[in-house]
Amino acid sequence: MISEENMDDQEQKRAVMKAKLKKNLSKIKHTIMVMSGKGGVGKSTVAANLAMSLAKEGYHVGVLDGDIHGPNIPKVLGVENQKLMADENEAIMPVKAFDTLKVVSVGYLLENQDTPVIWRGPLKHSVMAQFLRDVNWGELDFLVVDLPPGTGDEPLSVAQLIKDVDGVEAPMAIVVTTPQDVALLDSRKSVEFAKALQLETLGIVENMSGFVCPHCAKPIDLFKVGGGKKAAEELNVPFLGAIPIDPQVVEDTDQGKPFVNRDGNADVNIAFKRIVENVIKKV
Repeated sequence: MISEENMDDQEQKRAVMKAKLKKNLSKIKHTIMVMSGKGGVGKSTVAANLAMSLAKEGYHVGVLDGDIHGPNIPKVLGVENQKLMADENEAIMPVKAFDTLKVVSVGYLLENQDTPVIWRGPLKHSVMAQFLRDVNWGELDFLVVDLPPGTGDEPLSVAQLIKDVDGVEAPMAIVVTTPQDVALLDSRKSVEFAKALQLETLGIVENMSGFVCPHCAKPIDLFKVGGGKKAAEELNVPFLGAIPIDPQVVEDTDQGKPFVNRDGNADVNIAFKRIVENVIKKV
């Protein structure tokens, strides 16, 4: 049997952890959960480039890599092979990816890049809580949370942990999809997930939307076009914009170079700039 004294100790520990969580979250103005209904739609690329774009606009930004089983944010932002350290107060120090951009990922805790994370739900919830509570994020304008595909443990944990803290703004959601029906079907579930948890959906982003042939300069709809906008209209949520396919984005991502850092007026950069402007306006 659990003694009354042990129960009091556990209750006290929970109170201390809740107070730490509230103190940390009170320094973060806005939390944006980047979600997708299925994998392979470029969600992490969108999350990383959104965070970098906001940082380049002068905002103080944190990125929480919430994709525990596939932590790709360090790779996309070019800050791999780092380790998380602790400050003098034993708080976790995030990795710096830019002057005003900080990153935390399970990837920094793994022995090597090939090490699989074999965790059940309760442990994943515990890690999400620790990243929100025990990381020294400092004062942030935005915390961008890159989440795994679907509506499982990680998005539920992040949403509930933040929503349960009095006086802290509830997280907002951005849903990333590609135009084909199978991706849209799952992405609609992400929008409904946000509605069920009473989270504001900032909008839907349609990624891999069309491709301009480099030889004839004619547009080619490899994965169709317009499905994201149609889904946004049907679900009564904003449509943030469409990002065309650009082979250079693949090269940039593999090299750990966010494509928004690239100079020039490529279609993908112009499209993404509009999306970031829409996000800032809505927030």
